[in-house]
Amino acid sequence: MGSNGYLPLFEAKTAKGRTLYRVWAASVCLAICFIWAYRVSHAPSQGEDGRLVWLGLLAAELWFGFYWFLTQAHRWNLVFRQTFKDRLSLRYGNELPGVDVFVCTADPTIEPPMMVVNTVLSVMAYDYPPEKLSVYLSDDAGSCLTFYALLEASEFAKHWIPFCKKFNVEPRSPAAYLDSISVSHGPNQPKELTIIKELYDDMKNRVENVANLGRLPEEVHLRHKGFSQWDSYSSANDHDTILQILIDVKDPVAKDSEGCVLPTLVYLAREKRPHCLHHFKAGAMNALIRVSSAVSNGPIILNVDCDMYSNNSLAVRDALCFFMDEKKGHEIAYVQFPQNFDNVTKNDLYGSSMRVVSQVEFHGLDGYGGPLYVGTGCFHRRDILCGRKFSRESDNEFRVAKDIEREETADELQEKSKVLASCAYENNTEWGKEMGLKYGCPVEDVITGLSIQCKGWKSVYFNPERKAFLGVAATTLAQILVQHKRWSEGDFQILLSKYSPAWFANGKISLGLQLGYCCYCFWASNCLAVLYYSVVPSLYLLSGIPLFPELPSPWFLPFAYVVISKYTYSLGEFLWSGGTVPGWWNEQRIWLYKRTSSYLLAFIDTIGKSLGLNSDTAFVITAKVSKQEVLNRYVKEVMEFGDSSPMFTTLATIALVNLVCLAGSAKRAIIGRIYETMPIQFLLCAILVLINWPLYQGLFLRNDSGKMPSSIAIKSVVLAVSACTCFTLLT
Repeated sequence: MGSNGYLPLFEAKTAKGRTLYRVWAASVCLAICFIWAYRVSHAPSQGEDGRLVWLGLLAAELWFGFYWFLTQAHRWNLVFRQTFKDRLSLRYGNELPGVDVFVCTADPTIEPPMMVVNTVLSVMAYDYPPEKLSVYLSDDAGSCLTFYALLEASEFAKHWIPFCKKFNVEPRSPAAYLDSISVSHGPNQPKELTIIKELYDDMKNRVENVANLGRLPEEVHLRHKGFSQWDSYSSANDHDTILQILIDVKDPVAKDSEGCVLPTLVYLAREKRPHCLHHFKAGAMNALIRVSSAVSNGPIILNVDCDMYSNNSLAVRDALCFFMDEKKGHEIAYVQFPQNFDNVTKNDLYGSSMRVVSQVEFHGLDGYGGPLYVGTGCFHRRDILCGRKFSRESDNEFRVAKDIEREETADELQEKSKVLASCAYENNTEWGKEMGLKYGCPVEDVITGLSIQCKGWKSVYFNPERKAFLGVAATTLAQILVQHKRWSEGDFQILLSKYSPAWFANGKISLGLQLGYCCYCFWASNCLAVLYYSVVPSLYLLSGIPLFPELPSPWFLPFAYVVISKYTYSLGEFLWSGGTVPGWWNEQRIWLYKRTSSYLLAFIDTIGKSLGLNSDTAFVITAKVSKQEVLNRYVKEVMEFGDSSPMFTTLATIALVNLVCLAGSAKRAIIGRIYETMPIQFLLCAILVLINWPLYQGLFLRNDSGKMPSSIAIKSVVLAVSACTCFTLLT
């Protein structure tokens, strides 16, 4: 406590063991320099065989060293934060700012309406004054099925919200909560729980029956006047603005079953026309910002994806501890919570949780001024998101919340606000440039956060013990690879754009944060070095040509030190982050798969686009539902292939090349003591074969529908055998 009695609403602590880590990192850096020195000093002379291959290895190792240096920005200065919600309550009571929650959905087929409304209900039930809470659903598909589901949810909320408050329910997604207690209570359930479960099941059955039917029955259409807004509807990409205030906090009738006020609930499907750019999620978010400014105008905005339900009802108060701190709150633009998932397998088969990113790397970025904005689970200050400039003299103007005074009815407000979500509204304005989310990139969230930080604002990363949000992770390999292709492609586009952290952010943010951004922007370009290292050393092993120092050579030591110490540290870091040893092994496998497929295609597409050889990449939504047999295999941690994909062809071909090379060198390994003359090449090839075991199973040993398609198996076998045969003949 200071002399003036000030008590902070949050504190930040640096990680322990920083000095020890920095000493270790310096030793690795020295060993990497020795590797470079070996590669330069032992390079074949001009005109000698193998010179180009040697130079390729030098280029790959220079890249690995450079990228490893970039990753140190994520680990050099870790910061962990703690909030004091009790102090917030004592200091401000109910004098808290309004909070507008944005939930975004775009396709009722791969984002089922029941999943969407569970997320909506979870944020409606936040432990926060309901009169200060407004929830907006942006439906970019303009689906009447999603609107119907939200209408049903608005009725169920009248019972669900008081139930949550009475029994302090966590999590506050009905589906997640009821699933969690179904086993523990069994048939002997409390009366209130039985009632709420019946109400939820009735709502779920009605929504799913309509969803399965694929259209609204006439009697449902007549139930609510809001359905009339679909009378002029043509398609998902050709319709008027559809805006409906389902629950209006100003309406005296809008009460829950206990007679208490309900949060405002709004449905929005912005206008879309085939000839107009709609800018995907960024456009939807900007429309929400404008519409919400007319309806509730909460100074704080939270945006969540439709599959990211609230798992912690106090998350709003956690975020406010940062914004409302009297000494430091005025410089904080947004508070980013991590993405976590409730369907990740024990050993995280596909590395979906990105455990090290959330438990280590983002804490490291926080030590240099704040994390990236990742597009979900993020609390923003509205004024900053709309372009407000940073000033050290600014204060927390929103600390005392004020109710919006309006005379319009909900219907009048709806009609008045529709123009704010029209296609023409943004013409000749700064929206998408200096206001709202930025346009022109698949990862609009990243450049939006970067531009905010470049204006002088800071961001905060908060990773509470009870996870704030839980979502749905990909359940097939194809889904995870497509998702990472989109992310890496978007980040690489940022690197080549005017928003590149290499020059746009130079001098505007700290060097550590600048390097941290660059680390993600270089994801796609990792593909070249990894692809080279995954194929060339194995092919030369097959021909008996060494590319690395022999075991007795002193030059062997830096290679051994870097490999052993780096992967020992990586394993320790993963276990410290809550993972398992098999989970770490799965992480290494997905690391390889992403860099030789997702990142490779992302790199090619981005370079092609920059050269004008292909058009803009469409925004791809990751499917949130899977067939039951796929889910059964996922739970058993059996890798799912099934679909044909060019990425699978690449992965299978590389795996088979390494298998052929290892088998072809087996005789030499026994007779020629290859473990002394080419130990690194042999070990590298063997590890690549071992890590690709699920691919070999999918190609040759499985008969279920999740195996590798026969067309890919045949194609990859032909390519791999041809590559090995041709290389052997040439060398």
